[in-house]
Amino acid sequence: MSTVLFDEPGPKARRRIRVATVLGTLAVVALAVLAVRQFAAGGQLDADRWQPYATWPMWRYLLTGLGSTALAAVVSAALSMAFGLVLALGRLSPRRWVRGPAACYVEVVRVIPALLLVYVVLFALPRYGLDLPLFWKLVVPLTLSNAAAFAEIFRAGILSIERGQTEAGLAIGLTRWRTMRLIVLPQAARRVLPSIVSQSVGLLKDTSLGYVVSYGELLFSSKVLANYNGLLIQTYIVVAAVYLAVNMSLSKLARTLEARQRAGRALSGRSSARA
Repeated sequence: MSTVLFDEPGPKARRRIRVATVLGTLAVVALAVLAVRQFAAGGQLDADRWQPYATWPMWRYLLTGLGSTALAAVVSAALSMAFGLVLALGRLSPRRWVRGPAACYVEVVRVIPALLLVYVVLFALPRYGLDLPLFWKLVVPLTLSNAAAFAEIFRAGILSIERGQTEAGLAIGLTRWRTMRLIVLPQAARRVLPSIVSQSVGLLKDTSLGYVVSYGELLFSSKVLANYNGLLIQTYIVVAAVYLAVNMSLSKLARTLEARQRAGRALSGRSSARA
């Protein structure tokens, strides 16, 4: 058994994963209990320090920041997937002059922190007369960084499609590009959809780099709010809970899609066996 991007762990590996998960969970719970005790001792859990977060104006401000986060994430994801697909097709091209630069870009950008790309767009490009609007100072580096990851996801999905699919398309007179576009890519996209959603979760978290460029996303909004009301710990706990809820929802979606795909492949395999 294997998935698109990795082999399924065996029995021993699964046992080690379960043990590590239990130990990690116990460690997190212990740290959480210790933190709660420290907060209670310092008066951080007093009701009057949390009361402002029961008012609509406070949540309206945070939801505005969340909307800016979502906008940056959606635009970055769309551009990253489009650019990543081009890079994936480039890496699979039979022409070396196309394959080489695409592979070089993916391998280099994958090891460069997204924060470094943000600094390049923020400080280096204006020196050469290219001063982007505030929104694009965040979206462009996120797009450049995540495109490399999406490229590998799409490439793995394309390579997972049986070679006979391509050969069948060529046999009926389709060109290689039309075979890729009409036969291979739709199947590959369905297979890697859970991985795309998982990568989008990471991209959503990367939008927190917007504080570097003073883009009004959720983390930057929480920083401004904490400076205004002096409730630093309470503000960041609430914002962390918002991030947790959004990212857990997306992670749940990825797991659901993956489970449906496994069920669909199992059903298809039983149907083929009966035939």
